Parts: sequence; structure tokens; C-alpha cells
Amino acid sequence: MNLNFDQSLAQNYRSATQIIRVLSEAWVTENGYCPNCGNMPLNGFANNQPVADFYCQQCHEQYELKSKKAKLSHIINDGAYDTMIERITADNNPNFLFLTYSPQFYVNNFLIIPKHFFSTDMIVKRKPLSAKAKRAGWIGCHIDLRKVPENGKVFLVKNQQVISKIQVQNQFKKTLFLRQQKPTVKGWTLDVWQCVDKLPETFNLSQVYDFADYLSIKHPDNHHIKDKIRQQLQCLRDHDIIEFLGKGRYKKKQ
Repeated sequence: MNLNFDQSLAQNYRSATQIIRVLSEAWVTENGYCPNCGNMPLNGFANNQPVADFYCQQCHEQYELKSKKAKLSHIINDGAYDTMIERITADNNPNFLFLTYSPQFYVNNFLIIPKHFFSTDMIVKRKPLSAKAKRAGWIGCHIDLRKVPENGKVFLVKNQQVISKIQVQNQFKKTLFLRQQKPTVKGWTLDVWQCVDKLPETFNLSQVYDFADYLSIKHPDNHHIKDKIRQQLQCLRDHDIIEFLGKGRYKKKQ
């Protein structure tokens, strides 16, 4: 995998936005692949398609690309709030590709967040533009990646190091069970998973119970929070996300 952008492709462009769009999309076309089936290359949709930027011709997974010249951060700027909410709640919502690059147009990080990790509470509404702005009243949004469990961040390139294709595919496929869950069940699974992410590598049940008040606020209609916590820990165990060590003790799995 060549981590350098081909800068010759942008010689006819003046806008910085257009330049990075051309360079990053060309790089993904040349170097990206589908983590679901391993097919390469990813195909690009026609420009200005509302669906996504890329798709896999073999398994039909769709991907939208977000590029940024900086270090990978927890908060990613995005476009219109209403459009983003509509996108992630649609039946054909895409997986998201996040690419960060250096001032020298060298790829620092390239990761995929599968679509089944996206939820509306990850999309943070920004303040409307002022009445004096050209697009007065327009409301943008941020994507808060802190809402995604670490297993949901599938790196193809991390800190300029290329991750093996087998490792990428294994990590992607490990979480596909979420797609089979009903929205309310998936919400519980992700919420407990995020709590587990905040704990040490080895932890016990009582430490997860410490999040009971937080979870009761997120799920006010459920009056059996600890039962639900145990149920979701069993779900994470059954899907090889954590390991049960016995006597209320668990260990995170890589």
C-alpha cells in the first residue's frame, strides 16, 4: 500500500477543497479495499451522488469518505445536520471511511467505522449560522467518535503503519452481529460496550454495575438495569468481544 498521494492528479485545480477531494478519492480507489469481502478496488459513485462515495462491486457495501489534514481527533466536522441524520437512519446508510494526511500529502491514518455503529446521538448539532451569514440559519454537525467502541474503529492504516488485510477483515466481520439486532437491542449492546471500554483490560461485574445510573438515564423506561447489563455482557461474550473468567470476572479480547 503506497501511503503517498499522487499530487500530479490535482494540477488543474486551484481550490484546496477540490484538490484534497481529487487526491484522497484517487488514493482510496488505488489502495482501498472492502473489509467485508476483501474485494479490491472500491468503485466510485458518480460525483454528487447523495448515496455514498464508493461501493464494493462484489458484496455491495457502500462507503462515504471523510478526509482531514491533521491528526485523528475524536470530533469530525461534517455537513448539514438534518442530512446526516437522514443518512445514518436510512436503509442504505453507508460505512464511513476516515482519512487523515500530513501537510506533505502522506496518509497518517485510514480507518473504517462500520455503519452498524452509527447512532443519532453520535451526531452533534452545531449552532445555526448567524443572520449575517450567506447561508443564514444553516445547521451543521460534528461526528463524535468517542461514542464508538474501540473494536468499531477498523484501521487499515494507523500512525503510518499498514495493518494486515486479514486483521482488518477479521475485526470488521467480528461486529456484524449488530446488524441482525433490533434497534433497541443494539442500543443496549453499544451502551454497555462503551461502558466496558472505559474499564481496565480485566474487570468484574461490580465495576460494570457502577454505570447503572448512567444507563438508567439513557434507558428511563427500563427498571431492570442490572439484569440488562448481565444480558449484554453475555451477548458480548458470545460474540467474542469479552471473555468470561468466572466468579463475575471478565477480560477484553483483542
